Amino acid sequence: MSHLFAPLTLRELSIKNRIFVSPMCQYSSREGMPSDWHLVHLGSRAVGGAGLVMVEASAVTPQGRITPDDSGIWNGEQAQAFVPITRFIREQGAVPAIQLAHAGRKASTDLPWKGSGPLDARHRGWQTIAPSALSFDSGHPPPREATVQDLEIILGQFASAARRSIEAGFEAVEIHMAHGYLLHEFLSPLSNLRKDDFGGSLENRCRFPLRVAKAVREIWPEHLPVFVRISACDWVEGGWDLEQTMKLVGELKKIGIDLIDCSSGGLVPEANPPFGPGFQTPFAEAIRQRMGIATGAVGFITEPAQAEQIVATGLADAVFLARGLLRDPYWPLQAARALGVDIPWPVQYERAK
Repeated sequence: MSHLFAPLTLRELSIKNRIFVSPMCQYSSREGMPSDWHLVHLGSRAVGGAGLVMVEASAVTPQGRITPDDSGIWNGEQAQAFVPITRFIREQGAVPAIQLAHAGRKASTDLPWKGSGPLDARHRGWQTIAPSALSFDSGHPPPREATVQDLEIILGQFASAARRSIEAGFEAVEIHMAHGYLLHEFLSPLSNLRKDDFGGSLENRCRFPLRVAKAVREIWPEHLPVFVRISACDWVEGGWDLEQTMKLVGELKKIGIDLIDCSSGGLVPEANPPFGPGFQTPFAEAIRQRMGIATGAVGFITEPAQAEQIVATGLADAVFLARGLLRDPYWPLQAARALGVDIPWPVQYERAK
């Protein structure tokens, strides 16, 4: 009996196993539109046996893209382009999910394979926006400090993106509050120097991210789950940390958030995380145990026995895999064999089972 391949039920949604495809940017969209690449990339992971397949960080506004070639869901045309993708994922028995994002001060950069440097208006770049006018790194232009009116607009953009995600056929949605992007920028005292109701105290710094979470939860169907990805720690003294995370998660739980996707870092370039197998799993365990909410573990989870141990011992309710599933879209099928579990294969592939 394998815990990794046991179903997980969140609200009324049953997910066939605990292997989730982590949102991984593909930088392969034009004007935010998903393409054949996304159908094949995401569809392959559904064919490969993952229980939940999450689309990469999808911008709620053009201004919120990390690069000009990011996925987006700020208009109806994009939502309709996702329909065949979500349909195919469901046909394979997997749950289609999407991560809604705004990159804040880390927006308007070049593609990773071109160096990820900041872009100006001559090279498809744009003015970034953030809680405070602090650059992410030297060489990056300062963002514009968001006004209260800006925040109302962005709140509406998250809400509209959630509605379009429902129309597109997604069954789970994740709000991106991690990795130094806009909502994480509000949370951390390193990036939020505001003096108004959205800065200063922990309560104030959490105010806007919680408003976004509440708006999405109110729009999302009651019977379907909402996730939040957090960076549980900035890995820098004086920054966001696990104790502040616990207080945020307590408020997210009151709103009705169903699962916390536990990552870390990304806010400042000088952070030095202790990279290694399962290095973020303790965050998932601590939040699950102390706050009584479902969690997902992510980061350097590569081996079937490791994933099984995380779920079986209650460190997390699910594992989010990224690079492992880039290397092998059929990792879940291979993991089942390694763990001695007989799971169905696509009928088209059964001759190879």
